[in-house]
Amino acid sequence: MKTPDQLISEAKSEITEISVLELHEKYLKHPDIILIDVREPEEHQACAIDRAVNFPRGMLEMKIAQHPVVNHYCEVERALADLAEKDIYLVCGTGGRSALATQSLQRMGFEKIFSVQGGMQAWLDAGLPTISISG
Repeated sequence: MKTPDQLISEAKSEITEISVLELHEKYLKHPDIILIDVREPEEHQACAIDRAVNFPRGMLEMKIAQHPVVNHYCEVERALADLAEKDIYLVCGTGGRSALATQSLQRMGFEKIFSVQGGMQAWLDAGLPTISISG
């Protein structure tokens, strides 16, 4: 039997993480960056990175082909193939859920996928900008 921390540690050993400062630099240089927030909708609405698309961890694999960058395709396979050619960054609260989500998407065949180390907590600790989506 594995604990959640052991699962996360195992996932982190199999994936690539990116620091919030590296992500912020890419974010500033590339306005079309693909950033997916895997937190629950209420977490995302309270405090998010601008332009992040919210696909909660529990629905990510089912919704990934609906990302706005590829949702014009009729076939899921074409959408996934196009998306797989792009760099994708996943963020959560502290880095655990995004690590597990990154591992899962790697198993689906995504190779250019990165988990944001430390998640939104690290983003906030670094004083980087956020938005509130809730009215």
